[in-house]
Amino acid sequence: MNTSPVNAAALPPHRLDPAGGCPHAANARLLAQGAVTPVVLPGEVEGMAVLGHDALKEFLAHPDVAKNARHFASLQDGLIADGWPLKTFATVQGMTTADGADHRRLRSLMSKAFTARRVEELQPRIEALTASLLDGLEGAAVDGVVDLRARFALPLPMGVICELLGVDAGHHDRLHQLSNLIVSTDIGPAEAMAANREMVEVLSAVAAGRAESPGDDLTSALIAAREEDGDRLGPHELIGTLMLTIIAGHETTLNLISNAVRALCTHRDQLALVRSGRASWADVVEETLRWDSPVSYFPFRYPTRDLTLAGTLIPKGTPVLAGYSAAGRDTKAHGAGADRFDVTREGGTRHLSLGHGAHYCMGAPLARMEATIALDQLFARFPDLDLAVPEDELPRHASFVGNGVARLPVRLRG
Repeated sequence: MNTSPVNAAALPPHRLDPAGGCPHAANARLLAQGAVTPVVLPGEVEGMAVLGHDALKEFLAHPDVAKNARHFASLQDGLIADGWPLKTFATVQGMTTADGADHRRLRSLMSKAFTARRVEELQPRIEALTASLLDGLEGAAVDGVVDLRARFALPLPMGVICELLGVDAGHHDRLHQLSNLIVSTDIGPAEAMAANREMVEVLSAVAAGRAESPGDDLTSALIAAREEDGDRLGPHELIGTLMLTIIAGHETTLNLISNAVRALCTHRDQLALVRSGRASWADVVEETLRWDSPVSYFPFRYPTRDLTLAGTLIPKGTPVLAGYSAAGRDTKAHGAGADRFDVTREGGTRHLSLGHGAHYCMGAPLARMEATIALDQLFARFPDLDLAVPEDELPRHASFVGNGVARLPVRLRG
C-alpha cells in the first residue's frame, strides 16, 4: 500500500469566497476529500487549510509550525502586495504573530494585566450592562422587530472589552467599524490600508492618554507591566496587542452570541431543554462554539519545514488557515450526528474553537462568561423571542475569517 504523503498540488484547490457566507456545506465537501486541503486566497495567493479535528489539534501544537511572518515564503519573496486584505493578520505585532520566547514574553506581560481575578470582577458589570441593553430593546423595536446584533450582541462585548482596556465610549462605534473592515476579506487595497492606519491612530491616542493619565484598566497595566528583567511591550507591540485584543475581544463574542441565538430560535426543542433544567446555558455556549464556530478560517500559521499532516504534504513557508468551523462538524471526531445542534451532547467541550496549545485564547473565560450571561438574561426577558426572517435569508458578514451574520432581526415577543 502506498503510504507516501499526498502532494498538495495534486488536489483541486478550494477557492475561498472573499464575500464569506455560510461555510458548512463547503466544509463537508472538503472534509470528505481529506483533513487538509489546498486553498486559493484573495489575490491568487496559494495556501492550505487544516479542516479535520484531529489534524487541526496536531497542527496547532506542532513544534515545526510558526506564527511569525518571517516564515511566510510568498511575503518574504515580495509577492504579497500592500493592501492585501489578510496582510494585517500576518504582520501585526503581538502575541498572535510571535513564537517561542518572544511569544512567552508577550503572553506573560499580557497575563499580568489580564488575570482570572480581573475577569471574575467583571461579572457584576457584565450583568448590569446586559440588563441595561435589554431595557432598551423594546424601545428600539419597530413593529416588535429589532436588530439583535446591532442592539445587543455587539454593544455587550464591545462595551466590556473597551471598559477593560480603558477606551472611552466615544471610540466604540468607530473601533467596531474598523475591526469589521480589518477582518473583512472582500475589500480593496486602499480601503484595507486606510482602515489599518486609522485603527493605529485611534489606538495610539488611547495609549497616549493612558500613559499620561494611568487608570485601573488593561491598557495602563500593559504600559506599566514589566517582567523581572525590566522588559516591557514596545510601542508597536503595544498597539498591536491593543488591536488584537479589541478585535478578538468583541468580534468573536459577538458572533458567538448571535450564532447561539440563531441556533436556539431554529431548534426550539434545544431551548426547551435549557428551560426545563436538562441543559445549561453553559452547555448552549459550548455546543455553539462547536457547531457554529465564531471563526471559520483563522490566518495564519507556517510550517518551518516540509510537513506531512494527515497524509498531506504542506510545503515549508505555506500560509495555513485553521479551519475551526470545519473541525467542529468533523464526523470522525464528533460522530455521524456532528451536524446536529445538541446541547446535551457528551463531551461538549471537545472542540477547538478557542484554539489549542501555546496560542490558546487568553480571553476564553471572558467570552464564555459574557455569552452565558447574555443568553440567560435575553431568554428570561423575552422567552418567545424568534427570528423575524427565515434563517437562510440572514445576510452573512463579508468574511471567511469571521463566521457570523451582518444583521439579526428578531421579533421580541415571538
